[in-house]
Amino acid sequence: MAPSSTSSEASDEWLPPSRRPELADVVPVTQDDGPHPVVAIAYRDEFREVMDYFRALYFAGERSVRALHLTAEVIDLNPGNYTVWHFRRLVLEALDADLREEMDFVDRIAECNPKNYQIWHHKRWLAEKLGPDIANKEHEFTRKILSMDAKNYHAWSHRQWVLQALGGWETELQYCNQLLEEDVFNNSAWNQRYLVITSSPLLGGLAAMRDSEVDYTVGAILAIPQNESPWRYLKGLYKGENNLLMADERISDVCLKVLKHDSTCVFALSLLLDLLQIGLQPSDELKGTIEAIKNSDPEADEAVDADLATAICSILQRCDPLRINYWSWYRTTISSQT
Repeated sequence: MAPSSTSSEASDEWLPPSRRPELADVVPVTQDDGPHPVVAIAYRDEFREVMDYFRALYFAGERSVRALHLTAEVIDLNPGNYTVWHFRRLVLEALDADLREEMDFVDRIAECNPKNYQIWHHKRWLAEKLGPDIANKEHEFTRKILSMDAKNYHAWSHRQWVLQALGGWETELQYCNQLLEEDVFNNSAWNQRYLVITSSPLLGGLAAMRDSEVDYTVGAILAIPQNESPWRYLKGLYKGENNLLMADERISDVCLKVLKHDSTCVFALSLLLDLLQIGLQPSDELKGTIEAIKNSDPEADEAVDADLATAICSILQRCDPLRINYWSWYRTTISSQT
């Protein structure tokens, strides 16, 4: 039977390693800070003793159950110690330990330390060893972590790796829908949605999903026009396909609809500018709307704009003061090309 990776790793009363019979033959190795340490770290006695015994087993290259248990103690004291995690993996392999039990062990630590690089690296190592059968369990775990912090980069990175390496695509789009229903501003969920529609082997790729995704995204934009995420997602649906972006009337239409209710929406204005730059022929309604917006400001620049694109740049200089110099430069660049 494979040894347990967690048995005897916790007890009601902590016993120092120096008093444990199973470590009686171990000579602890103290930390070498050199003969004259400039600023010696004031370690707690408990931490110092556990580390001294760990070093002894580590330098001896011992792959044993007691070494495994001692690594768990060190991890409990400092879960960011990369050397300990690396040594623990060597011991697990040497003992042919139960890796599913090890995954339970690391999950408990991850819940308390959800932004620790070493823990997530260890989880990936375990998942690689355990294979596709662990995929659903890993997805459930990342769901749990993301429910506590929807922007946890480590959890998203691990979830994406599991999808691509081990599978579990079947319900991922549904999960993205759920997250966006809960918070449509969740840019991490929009990013995940893009990964799903472009990479899932079950959906047919971006070309097959584009039409329905445009409808979904336009709906999200009209609901909250000042939410930047769906605007960027909408452009991403036509990545490398400017001819299709320009030809889809839904794109210019949503810009027009938004601007009729919010003439200062930078996202709608900048997307219209992009469309014009790739060849969009504006409708009379669109021309009239932009002209009305420009003339609505009594302090607007009275200079005559060469075309609709420069008129939009003039509006953006007023609506987007943080980038006023950029829009001024853009306007000058467009004017010099006409």
